[in-house]
Amino acid sequence: MKKYFSKIGLILIIAIIIALVKYFNIESYFTLSFIKENQAHFLKFYEENTIATILSYMIIYIATTALSIPGATILTLAGGGIFGLFKGTIIVSFASTIGATLAFLASRFLLKDFVQNRFQEKLKQINEGIEKEGAFYLFTLRLLPIFPFFLINLVMGLTPLSTVKFFFVSQLGMLLGTIVYVNAGVELAKIDSLSGILSPKLIIAFSLLGLIPLITKRVVEYLKAMKVYKKWKRPRSYDYNMISIGAGAGGLVTSYIGATVKAKVALIEKHQMGGDCLNTGCVPSKALIKTAKVAYMAKNSHEYAIESIDFKVDFKKVMTRIKEVIKKVEPHDSIERYTSLGVDCIQGSAKIISPFEVEVNGKRLTTRNITIATGAKPFIPSLPGIESALNDKCIVTSDTLWDLQELPKEFLILGAGPIGLEMAQSFARIGSNVTVVEMADRVMIKEDPDVSKAVQLKLEKEGIKFYTGFRATEFIKNDRHYSLVCESENEKVQLEFDICLLSIGRKANTSNFGLEDIGIELNPNGTINTNEYLQTNYPNIFACGDVAGPYQLTHTAAHQAWYCAVNGLFGKFRKFKADYSVIPWATYTDPEVATVGLNEQEAKLRNIPYEITRYNIDDLDRAIADSEDYGFVKVLTKPGSDKILGATIVGQNASELIIEFISAMKNGFGLNKILGTIHPYPTMSEANKYAAGEWKRARKPDILLKLVEKFHSWNRG
Repeated sequence: MKKYFSKIGLILIIAIIIALVKYFNIESYFTLSFIKENQAHFLKFYEENTIATILSYMIIYIATTALSIPGATILTLAGGGIFGLFKGTIIVSFASTIGATLAFLASRFLLKDFVQNRFQEKLKQINEGIEKEGAFYLFTLRLLPIFPFFLINLVMGLTPLSTVKFFFVSQLGMLLGTIVYVNAGVELAKIDSLSGILSPKLIIAFSLLGLIPLITKRVVEYLKAMKVYKKWKRPRSYDYNMISIGAGAGGLVTSYIGATVKAKVALIEKHQMGGDCLNTGCVPSKALIKTAKVAYMAKNSHEYAIESIDFKVDFKKVMTRIKEVIKKVEPHDSIERYTSLGVDCIQGSAKIISPFEVEVNGKRLTTRNITIATGAKPFIPSLPGIESALNDKCIVTSDTLWDLQELPKEFLILGAGPIGLEMAQSFARIGSNVTVVEMADRVMIKEDPDVSKAVQLKLEKEGIKFYTGFRATEFIKNDRHYSLVCESENEKVQLEFDICLLSIGRKANTSNFGLEDIGIELNPNGTINTNEYLQTNYPNIFACGDVAGPYQLTHTAAHQAWYCAVNGLFGKFRKFKADYSVIPWATYTDPEVATVGLNEQEAKLRNIPYEITRYNIDDLDRAIADSEDYGFVKVLTKPGSDKILGATIVGQNASELIIEFISAMKNGFGLNKILGTIHPYPTMSEANKYAAGEWKRARKPDILLKLVEKFHSWNRG
C-alpha cells in the first residue's frame, strides 16, 4: 500500500511539472533561434558566474531528460556554445546520463511490476536475453540515432538490466552523439536548422556505427567457431547432412524430420530401435500397469456388485504379454519403417572422430551436422554391498526389471519418483509385498505436497509400506537373502528383500563414443551442455533428450529433436530457440498424476504470484459411477485473470484430461473458454469444466447479482 501511494505521489509530481512547463510555455525557450539570440548573454553570465551557470545548466538538462521533455538537443547545442567542445562534452555527457538514469528509474518504479506481471510469459525470453546481453543491446541502441533516447530510457526501465550497467553503458554509448551535437553548438552561428546537424551522410555513418556491435558479435561467434574447429580438417564434401546417434525418441524424430525435408540423414543405434521408451520404459511399464489394474479390479469386484472373481496371476505370462506388446509397437520405430522414409539406418556403435566425422562398423562417415540422442541409464549409487547384490541379480533397474522370471515375494524399491511408484503399485497388485524407501520427506518430491499425500494414501491402502526420510546406507547378505540398511534422523531399520529395484534417477549416456576426445562440454550434472538452440560448444553438433536435459521425458526429447533438425539443416538462414513454456508430465499410478506448467511449489520458488482453484473429483458424476471418485483438479491462474499458469490433476485418466489445459496454455485461452466449452455428459473431462466453474463462482459479481435480484423481485410485482 505504501508503494502504491508513492507511485501516485510521483505521478502527481511529474504531472504538475509537465503542466507548469506547458502553462508557462517553457518549451519556447528550447528553440534554436532563442539560443542563438541569447548566446552572448549566456556567455557573459558564464564568465561572471561560472559554477552557478554549470550547476543551473545541469539541473535544467537533467530535469528535461528525466521528464522526457523535448529540448535535450537544443540544450546540447547550448552547452557547446557556452562551454566549448571539451567542457561541454563532459558536462552534457554526465547531465544526459544522470537524466536518462532518472527516467529509467521512474519507469522501473512506476511500470516494471505491472508490465512484467501482465506479460510474464511473453517477456521471459526477452528478460533472459537482457540478463545475458543487456549491455550489448543498450550500447547498440545508443549508437543508432533512429531510436529516440527517451524511449530507450523508459523501455529499459521495464527490463531486469541493472541501474549501474545502464548508467555507464549509456554514457559510453551516447558519447559520440554528444560530441557531434556539442561541436555543432560550438559552431552555433553557422547553424540554420537542426536538420543540418545530422546530414543524411552523418545519419548513415551513425547507423553503420550502430551496426558495428551486431557485426562484431557475429564475427566473434564466427571466430569462436573457427577456434573450436581449427584443429579439425573439414571434408571437401559430405556423405550426410545430418547423422543422429541413438534411435530413441530424439534420434528418431530428428532423422524423420531430416528425411521429410529431403536431407540425407543417417540414424545409428547400437542396441534396439525405439530406445528405452519402447524396450525398457514407457511401453513395457504401461503394459504391466494395465495387467495390474485388471487384477486389482478383479480382486475388488465386490465394489461393482460382483460377488467374486476367481483369478490367478501367472507372472511368466505377464512378462510374455509385455514382450508381445513391445513386439506389436516395434514396427512404428523399426529399421524397415525408417528406411522406407529415406533414412539410412545403421546398426553399430558410433564414435565421433571429429565434428564432421562419425565412425561406425569400421567405416568413417562425413556429415555437416550431428545430433547426439544417446539417452540415459539408471543411476547406481556407490553403497557397501551393492556390487555383490547386483552380481547375484537381487538388484534390478528399470532396464533389467523385465528379465525377471519369477514374481518377487518381498519387493523393495529404492526411490519414490514416478518409476518407483508405478512399479510399486503394479507389483503389489499382482502379488508382491512391496516396500518403498525414499530419502526425501515425501514421495513424488517434484509435485506439490497435497499431490504426494493423495497418492501415498492410496498406495498405502493397497498394502504398500513407505519409509520416507530414510537414507540407504548398506546392502547386507543374509544366507539366501539380502537386506537394505536404512537410516533416518531417529531410526535405523534393516529391510529384507528378494528383489530390490533401484529407481533413484538416471545418468546421461556420454561415455565411450568420442565426446571426451573432441572436447564436448558437459554440465555439472553430467548432461551435455547446450545453448538455447540445442547446440553444443561445436555449433554443428546438437544434443536432445535425456542426454541433454533439462527434462527426462520422451515427449520432450521429441520436442527438442525438432529444433536439432531444423537448426542443423536450416540454421544458416534462421535458428529457433527451444521452447519449454508448456511442458506436461504424468505419473501412471492409480490415481494418475498429470501436471503442466507451474505447480504451487515451483511458483513459490520462482516468486510468481498466482491464484489457486481446486475441484474435488469425488463430486463428479462419472467418477462416482465408475467408483473412481478420488482426486482433484488444481489450477493456478494469474491474479485477476483467467490465464492459466499451470494445472495438476490427480485422478482416473489424468494424463488424458490434462490435454485440455495444455491446449489452453499453448494457444492462449483461459478458464472462461474452458467453462464455455460443451463437455459430453457424463465424462471425466467435465472435471476441467467444473474447475473452471469454481474459478468463476469465486469471482461472481455480488453487487450486480443483488441488483438483479431486486430487479426480478420488482418484475414479479
